[in-house]
Amino acid sequence: MTSSRSDTAVPRRVAFFDCFSGASGNMVLGALIDAGADPADLHAGLDTLPIGRFRAEVQRTTSAGLTGTLVRVHVDEPDPPHRSLADIENILLRSTLSNAVRTKAMVIFRRLAAVEASIHGSEIEKVRFHEVGAVDAIVDVVGSLILLERLGVSAIFVSSLPLGHGRVKSSHGVLPLPAPATLALIAEAHAPTRPVDTEAELVTPTGAAILTTLGEFQQPEMRVDAVGTGLGTRALPWPNVLRVWVGAQLESSLGHDDVTLIETNLDDCTPEQAAFAMERLQSAGALDVFFTPIQMKKNRPGMLLSVLCTNDAADSLAGIVLRETTSLGVRLRTMRRVIAQRRTERVSTRFGSMQVKIKTIDGRDVLCPEYEECARIAREHNVPIGEVYAAVYAAGIPPERAP
Repeated sequence: MTSSRSDTAVPRRVAFFDCFSGASGNMVLGALIDAGADPADLHAGLDTLPIGRFRAEVQRTTSAGLTGTLVRVHVDEPDPPHRSLADIENILLRSTLSNAVRTKAMVIFRRLAAVEASIHGSEIEKVRFHEVGAVDAIVDVVGSLILLERLGVSAIFVSSLPLGHGRVKSSHGVLPLPAPATLALIAEAHAPTRPVDTEAELVTPTGAAILTTLGEFQQPEMRVDAVGTGLGTRALPWPNVLRVWVGAQLESSLGHDDVTLIETNLDDCTPEQAAFAMERLQSAGALDVFFTPIQMKKNRPGMLLSVLCTNDAADSLAGIVLRETTSLGVRLRTMRRVIAQRRTERVSTRFGSMQVKIKTIDGRDVLCPEYEECARIAREHNVPIGEVYAAVYAAGIPPERAP
């Protein structure tokens, strides 16, 4: 049997950042070193950056009882310059870092420049970085990329980001938390967040820039080979740590996506209206539309209209529900969906060639006859549809085509 699957394929190496207490640039560095990256590689790569005198101190210590690695960047310049994006790009180009590290670092700093320009009503070329353009931020961004490359990590995944509240002092004065740059980066990446009732900056602009640029916000199926704990400098009522899990991503026959469920209760809508609404919703791209009998107030029998759709289509389909039914309002919920891999094939049956779906679960193929195809054949041959289904199952699963 010919198969497109490879039993000898090497699983890609991935890193999952568990943002228990937030993320900053130095916490990313500490976590990667704690997971097994060699500090000597960090120092060797950073030494190629023409950014003045500095040193990265790596220390093994504890935070509220948890042991990890703390990285501090010490700058020996009394008044370091405020650099522009062009200045930072020139620094990267003059280094001897790999092309991959230089390119990713430029992407991160360009995103930072874009959000800073938007926040302060300026142009990207005129932005002068202060906090995020300082030596320690350059070290954090470039150093993280160096260590990820040395660890052989090809994909990054990130948990939801915890956000505190309050205010923070900056070169622009007192700013609200989350810092405007942090919040802009999170919004641009559509990153999931969770509130934490503490007056503290848990996610810094540099940490947000690294993770939202490089990462995908979900937890992967993986074999964990190493765990690293990076420590923050702020004292909190809990361990101020960022954990990273490094290992091999496991192949899975299951996919994931997010969908929206639109619901409304109806007790004064005619069956004709409901049927027409279903037709309109299906034509407009709904993934599924169905009705459920329910008992409503004043002892009225009613129906629950449920519409499953992509997130992008939610508003337009909600509008159709409001226009085509007697509903005065709808409820929207985002839901996680697990999807089996599937492919379409043709099988040879006693009724001729027929189209079927093949879904794959845990490496096992399962044949799924197509109803419309079976109904067409049953009508053409004037046989019960059960006979057509039986013929499809008897044909069996065809070999998967080689690429």
